[in-house]
Amino acid sequence: MDIFFRRKRALKTLLSLSLVFASLLMIQKFKLVDNSIKDDMEVKRLEDAGWCGPECDFYKGKGLLKSSLGNYSPPVLGDDLDAPRVKMCNATPSTWDVHIMNCSEDSAVRKNDWFRRLDPRFHQFVLHRHCRYFPMLINHPDKCRNGDVHLLMVVKSVIEQHDRREAVRNTWGREQAIDGKRIKTLFLLGSPTNGKDTKNLQKLIEYEDIIYGDILQWDFMDTFFNLTLKEVNFLKWFDIHCSSAKFIFKGDDDVFVNTKNLLELIGFKTEDRKVLNLFVGDTISKAIPIRNHQSKYYIPKELFDKPYPPYVGGGGFLMSSQLAQRLFVVSEDLELYPIDDVFLGMCLQKLHLTPEMHIGFRTFGIMKRRVSPMNREPCFFKNLIVVHKLSPQELLRMWSVVENKELVCFSAFDFLRLGMF
Repeated sequence: MDIFFRRKRALKTLLSLSLVFASLLMIQKFKLVDNSIKDDMEVKRLEDAGWCGPECDFYKGKGLLKSSLGNYSPPVLGDDLDAPRVKMCNATPSTWDVHIMNCSEDSAVRKNDWFRRLDPRFHQFVLHRHCRYFPMLINHPDKCRNGDVHLLMVVKSVIEQHDRREAVRNTWGREQAIDGKRIKTLFLLGSPTNGKDTKNLQKLIEYEDIIYGDILQWDFMDTFFNLTLKEVNFLKWFDIHCSSAKFIFKGDDDVFVNTKNLLELIGFKTEDRKVLNLFVGDTISKAIPIRNHQSKYYIPKELFDKPYPPYVGGGGFLMSSQLAQRLFVVSEDLELYPIDDVFLGMCLQKLHLTPEMHIGFRTFGIMKRRVSPMNREPCFFKNLIVVHKLSPQELLRMWSVVENKELVCFSAFDFLRLGMF
């Protein structure tokens, strides 16, 4: 009898082990099926986005390569991440289609004599200026989905300047509707530069975006020379996700913008049917590259040795949606230039266009002498469109004064008649 029970216990144990083993096999099978379904869905998504046509058959059954950013992208032959990515369709993609950071230097440039003579400050820019589009860390593809955006406020900022963004959100960058005209706001950011508390800064910006939902961030370092990357990456993003917006104001996070005057200008241009090529700002003509080594805008002869085309001060300018889409197209055929304002002027020149000068855009201050009291005169701000530059505290204070209905000022016509501009 004892032998019988021992055999029975052994049988139960064996049966239990068999069931466990069978369950593990079933779970693994379900995982394989689930992954296969996901892979098929991802290949279908890539087909829809224009990544590949019949070539997608190559990827089916081979799995999809997952990048460190958590985005899936089709593998390059041989799974070589340094190999160039090739877009297999000329159509505009329906989603942001850059998921892998692939920006190795163009070593052939080092062999040129002019590169050996080039100021070392520009070496990294020149070696990597073929790298144009980057993965997105924060995206809001639905920002313009309703198709009712009249004016898109686009603000260049960096992660550490939270106080500036907060001031903009509480003043001219507030998302609202004025006389039925819908206004939306976006801040353009790169990633923290080396040597900073990168992980914590990134967490802070992600939390800020959870609260406000108004940040676009790309995976390139936020440096002065990379401001042009913000231009081209935004133009591409706009072409994909927001081309239904009618107008774009693009500026810095330390400017004052009189939103009502800006909308009034848009109204005048619309009435006059001058929207197609609309690009208005504080135009700079007949400028040449600055050769002073101490200047922020220094450009060596080896990099550019011609006069600049007309361009607008990057502190703030207005353009139409139609022109923004054409700028995106021509920008893809131009080499990147380290000064973003000038680069846009080069794009306009390619379209045989000249930016329009408007006296209401004061991107170098109201008066050239920064210590002039006129630079802080509220009535100037009430009659102008853009004034550069103000601290967050100055912006909040000036906005409060200008918005005060009890403020009585001369009209803009009176200022012009008195020769004050």
